[in-house]
Amino acid sequence: MFGNFIYFIVALLIYTTYQPASEPQVGPFYSLIMFFGLIAVFAAGTRMIFRSINQRIGRTDFASLDYQFNSAVTRQCVMAIFIYAIDIYVLNIGVWLRQIALFKLFPTFEALCFLGVFIFYLCLVWGFSHKTHTNLYKTGVSRKDHILSNITFSLPILLPWFILSITADIINNLPFELPKKMLLSTEGQIVYFLGFLVLIAIIGPTLIQKFWGCRPLKSGRMRYRIDLLCRKSNMPYKDIMIWPLFGGRMITAGVMGLIRQFRYILVTPALLNYLEPYEIDAVIAHEIGHIKKKHLLFYLLFFAGYLILAFSILDFITYIIIYAEAAFGFLGQRANTYATFTSISFSIMMIAIFLVYFRYIFGYFMRNFERQADVYAYTIMKDATPLVTTFEKIAAASGQPKDQPNWHHFSIQERIDYLLKCESDERWVHRHNKKVKKSIMIYILALCLVGWMGFQLSFGAAGNRMNAGFIKSLIEKRVQQEPKNAELHVLLGDLYYSEKNLRRAANAYERALQFEPDNTRALNNLAWLYATAEREKFYQPQKALALAKRAADLKQQPHILDTLAEAYFINGEYEKAIEIEKRALSKARGDTSYYQKQLKRFQRGIKGDLSH
Repeated sequence: MFGNFIYFIVALLIYTTYQPASEPQVGPFYSLIMFFGLIAVFAAGTRMIFRSINQRIGRTDFASLDYQFNSAVTRQCVMAIFIYAIDIYVLNIGVWLRQIALFKLFPTFEALCFLGVFIFYLCLVWGFSHKTHTNLYKTGVSRKDHILSNITFSLPILLPWFILSITADIINNLPFELPKKMLLSTEGQIVYFLGFLVLIAIIGPTLIQKFWGCRPLKSGRMRYRIDLLCRKSNMPYKDIMIWPLFGGRMITAGVMGLIRQFRYILVTPALLNYLEPYEIDAVIAHEIGHIKKKHLLFYLLFFAGYLILAFSILDFITYIIIYAEAAFGFLGQRANTYATFTSISFSIMMIAIFLVYFRYIFGYFMRNFERQADVYAYTIMKDATPLVTTFEKIAAASGQPKDQPNWHHFSIQERIDYLLKCESDERWVHRHNKKVKKSIMIYILALCLVGWMGFQLSFGAAGNRMNAGFIKSLIEKRVQQEPKNAELHVLLGDLYYSEKNLRRAANAYERALQFEPDNTRALNNLAWLYATAEREKFYQPQKALALAKRAADLKQQPHILDTLAEAYFINGEYEKAIEIEKRALSKARGDTSYYQKQLKRFQRGIKGDLSH
């Protein structure tokens, strides 16, 4: 089930890294037809796959069927991600959703619509696989509980993103400039995210246990026994909860909460009914081990580590994408093709980094943390038998082979073998604890090194020079190969403009217009240069207005309309500037503070206050 976490986060990455093209590739009617057509094909294919496996039950050995079933579930979930990506990148469904006023003000709701589509695809997988799952593993879980448990177990992974995103939307719609400026800065975003991550880590367990439908364990022998073990181990908690996972038929337990006021111990009904009291003690001791060894705190560190890693290698990703674009001829293509290729490339790179990080680095620590909790339970119980018999019962109840490995924990047989080794020689206990401690130290040192390198690359003077020099030399080389490629000249003009080299920037834009007179980017960027230049030589209001009008006639995008409004403003046509800026504001999505600021400036112009 932990694999569902990865599917959800990959789906979120696909959406958040997507940069919509200015013009949809497919019209709304064909988008709708293809959207429902893909659903129908996916549903039919998924149903056929699991029906075929179900028909082989009783005629094929269990190990083979178990492998086929789990492979089919994984394959169809990956296919769901692929179809979901087609909805976003090819069908451009988001372009049509963004016409809705609510989604312009609160883009988080648009994201929830897309995630809802992805969850629907997964529900098709879980729904069509249910009968085969029940017949193969004899779980007795209803289809409804099977689907709802998969959803409710996985959705909390999106809770930090949702709270962060909806809060950012609210801030962007408030009439206060300071918090908006904070969200626009890199430092502000990092502080904002890390602060919320800590807050969610503290109060999240209360929200999650309510979302999962947990209820307090009634007073009685089992609650007294669990409470007594916790008090003996000096592990305070808020409450002991019944966890109705998969209708309560799954044998498992859990613990959530960094601090005692928000810490919950979770146990399923099947665990209480199926295990002996001393086995339940061993399971609770295992969960206490997670708290005592501070695993929950380290999990928070690993999530923060991913953000640091992603931030640190962002420039490297940009270099790779730019180099690939140049090598394969995408650099300098028309805006739609260029934006689509860049967006897809960036998404693939970010998803690849995420998968490698969580599958191998995070997975390594999860496996060893689980083993460390096993070892802790052994030291508390002074006997390996309770956990060993528990593992054997879990394997028998689930129908899973004991030697089947998993990315986030060792196989049941490996866990049993290690406990028996600790029982025969307690040096194995200290050996594993030492291994975990050493691994954490290496991880922290590596994270600090990567973070320092990323900071230097992004903010250091040497990094800035390297960034500009790398990209400029690459584009200049491409210009030599394709001297009549207008888009390459525009890119070169943008680089010169960022360096405040207005003469070279203007020349590059002019060259682009020689080869492609209707190049919107060249028209808009040159108009902005002439409208905002501080040097008198380049400040040309009338020429800026003429260029901006041509650009706006070609495309009515917010930033192009803003350039036109700026051109009207510097030419003294304040009312026209206000009219155009209002149109730009109505078309803008996400953070509209810049357009609001521009509109207020133009309105002050009518009153005679021309201060910026």
